[in-house]
This record gives sequence, structure tokens and C-alpha cells, in this order.
Amino acid sequence: MIPRRAAPKTNASKTIEQAAKRKAVHLFRLYIAGSSERSLRAVKKIKEICENELDGKYTLEIIDLYQQPARAIADQIVAAPTLVRRLPEPIRLVGDLSDDTKVRALFRPRTGRRGK
Repeated sequence: MIPRRAAPKTNASKTIEQAAKRKAVHLFRLYIAGSSERSLRAVKKIKEICENELDGKYTLEIIDLYQQPARAIADQIVAAPTLVRRLPEPIRLVGDLSDDTKVRALFRPRTGRRGK
């Protein structure tokens, strides 16, 4: 068994606090790799869905892993694009964001929680 190292502290709590001040119901992080066509398409799609579904009650943080490579390790990102919903509860969607059904599922609360 390989022991896990603690991830370096990031400004996650600061971002969550800022989202709370804005009364954002959802906090998303979109991890992209540069300005590739796939990355730009992911940014456009997520912004469009957020505006249509959440009516401005969200915070979207876009992290370019080419500019901030340490974030990939700290946030355990293995592929780009990756969309992570931090609030209301963490959910991760890895890879192509072209499937509207999968992306829109991140905007609804989960049902059937494990362990409860």
C-alpha cells in the first residue's frame, strides 16, 4: 500500500468564503489544459449551462493546469478538462463535457447518499 501524502494547502477556503459572500449556491472549478479547442469548448459550455440553469447563483473558477501545474497534484486532477462541483457537495466530472445530461446532473442534488 502506498501512503497518501497530504495535499498542499490551497486557497480553497478563501474561494468558498467568497462564494458564500456572493450568495452563490454552487461553486464549480473547471480544470483545463491551455487554450486548446477542447478546453475552450469546455469553458464555453460550462458558462452557458451555469447561466441557463443557475441564474447567476454560482461561482466558476477556471484553472489552467499549464499555468498552475501544482494544482493538478494538490487537487488530484488526472485529466483535463475536469469539472468539479465544490458546493453544495463535491462531485467530479472528468473528460469530455459534451454530454449535456452528465453536465446538467451536477446541478441537481444527489439522491441515495452512501453511509447515511
